[in-house]
Amino acid sequence: MDDSGVDAKPKGLNGGLIVLIVVFGLLLMFLIGNFVLYTYAQKNLPPKKKKPISKKKMKKERLKQGVSAPGE
Repeated sequence: MDDSGVDAKPKGLNGGLIVLIVVFGLLLMFLIGNFVLYTYAQKNLPPKKKKPISKKKMKKERLKQGVSAPGE
């Protein structure tokens, strides 16, 4: 008697494993892509410009150093 039709396990990968592989593959691609973009940006983009210091802050800094601010 051939009982291949009864209780026969499906050959190949089951659905859950395929879903896990696809999800982890996409996650890995996302992380690698982010890393590549980050390294590219570090090499090729100019550094961020610093915000200009307000006149009020400059006045405070000069007073701290003992230099009188102009216009006083």
